[in-house]
Amino acid sequence: MRTARWFWCVAAGTGLAVALTASTVDAAAKQAVKSAAPPTASQIAAEVDRLIAQELEQAKAAVAPLANDEDFLRRVSFDIVGQPPAPQDVTLFGLNPDPEKRAKLIDQLLESPEYGRNWARYWRDVLFLNATNMRARIGQATFENWLADELNQNRKWDQIVTNLLTATGDVTQNGATALFLAHDAEPAEVAAEASRIFLGIQIQCANCHDHPSDVWKRQQFHELAAYFPRVAVRPIMQDGQQRGFEVVSVNLPAGGPRGGGADMLRENPERMVSLYDRNRDGKITKKEVEESQFAGPLTRIFDLLLQNGDTDKDGALTVDEFKKMPAPPMQRRGSSEYFMPDLKNPASRGTPIDPRFFVDQSSPGAGQTDMERRYAAAKAFTNPDNPWFARAIINRVWSELLGEGFYMPVDDLGPTRTARFPQVLDAIAEGFVANGYDVKWLVRTVANTQTYQRQVRPKPVSEGALPFASQTPTRLRADQLFNAIVKVLGFVDRAPPGMPGLYGRQFGARAAFDAVFTFDPSTPQEDITGNVQQSLVMMNDPNLRPGLLGTGNTRLAQILRTQTDDQDAISEVYLLTLSREPSDRELKLCQAHLRDTGNRIEAFEDLLWSLVNSSEFLSKR
Repeated sequence: MRTARWFWCVAAGTGLAVALTASTVDAAAKQAVKSAAPPTASQIAAEVDRLIAQELEQAKAAVAPLANDEDFLRRVSFDIVGQPPAPQDVTLFGLNPDPEKRAKLIDQLLESPEYGRNWARYWRDVLFLNATNMRARIGQATFENWLADELNQNRKWDQIVTNLLTATGDVTQNGATALFLAHDAEPAEVAAEASRIFLGIQIQCANCHDHPSDVWKRQQFHELAAYFPRVAVRPIMQDGQQRGFEVVSVNLPAGGPRGGGADMLRENPERMVSLYDRNRDGKITKKEVEESQFAGPLTRIFDLLLQNGDTDKDGALTVDEFKKMPAPPMQRRGSSEYFMPDLKNPASRGTPIDPRFFVDQSSPGAGQTDMERRYAAAKAFTNPDNPWFARAIINRVWSELLGEGFYMPVDDLGPTRTARFPQVLDAIAEGFVANGYDVKWLVRTVANTQTYQRQVRPKPVSEGALPFASQTPTRLRADQLFNAIVKVLGFVDRAPPGMPGLYGRQFGARAAFDAVFTFDPSTPQEDITGNVQQSLVMMNDPNLRPGLLGTGNTRLAQILRTQTDDQDAISEVYLLTLSREPSDRELKLCQAHLRDTGNRIEAFEDLLWSLVNSSEFLSKR
């Protein structure tokens, strides 16, 4: 241990014969960490640059110089607030002589409300693009609004993840229910996605067999899933009509036997009917359930039970009807206990499994309630001693800002994987944990590195070439690209008439654009390519076309009215679209096109259209 060696050297150097046990060293080290001020973003950024420069120098890698002010401003604006800078900001930033202006700009952007919105949309795509529940999109806007608010308040990452793992309530009111909504609270799906997103570990590969390329066993996967069998997504009923969905805890009725809820209805219907049958007529009605001291989850699903089991349509259920009722297609959902499927006998219940966390083998024990299990899962996930929790989000943020991560793909970490620049990842992780999982601190740290601020260069094609000697070309996410188009063309994203609020947003111009351009942020950049449909949208979308005109009140028309000199107008169009001045060659080409066209408005419409459709506009630089 590095800490142990340090203590030994200090003792030996002073001539003291001190025998320190391992436990004494660990205790002293932990106390020293607690008493010391956590490292600042600038301190860790400097250490990151030192470590990367040292390794690149040893490898004789060609290191790119720092990007100019125009490129840095555009890049950091997209990365932190998800939109390009205004033309006047580009000019003022270039003229600003303050040597600390980049660090100050980063701080300024992190205080913008658009910071939370940008990163909420990133996590929305991470979570919902792999949803197994097709109705999950009804919760996307609620999740986005909730997480944007959490990030802008600088809620710590462990608190955010805890909320996501323990949420209950109406999915259109509580955005933290998103994970369970996206996977219909199916324990195996929730466990797999929670591990992939929050730990960067693809443990779902151990669902049916031991992991083929990692250390995880099938038993461990199902022990993770066993944290989540007592949570369910249920319809919200009002006056006999469904009005939405909610995430609920499914626990045993008070005094009920092990195996309550829907499982108990099928396995011991006699006992269940006796619990609710108040008039002792051998059947139970919804009114009897609602008035019972054991009312709860059964009340919410009783209408569904009637639909499936009330064969004589008398509005009540008998023991025989319960026994003949078909089992739901996903038997474990809403169950009080978890069962690992028997692959040799799929029709059987399987083996009962108690929850246990695969990283450190901690367990809350058997017989816990839903919330006890889920809070235990959250504690295990976010434990500072869990090395994967901090590294998973660091790897994602670093990859999003630099184009590739320490591990690639970004959601495939683990003990058998090898990180590039592991000492750099360790340094950031130690600072991130010491700062209490502060996400703003993490973004600030990465953005302040010279590594982040370098010029863009094509990714090396030679196998074994070290990354991070330059910035990697990165395609804008759909929401960032749409923000840029809105700023350039000057139109307002309105919901269709008669469809206000959250539902209207699902059918507005942004939603239609996202449907074509959105990609999973977990995908490596080299695997993200454009397609014909995207090109057609950029050329022909009726929402975009009016903004390309040089007449009316578009941004282009305003430029042409205020800039009567063609060269000034060309510069203004470049600043608007690409956040930079045109090169001498570009300026000459534009002036030649103006002369050849003979129509100023038409020529500038061509210029704006070509810039908006350029690869430079579609990507960060």
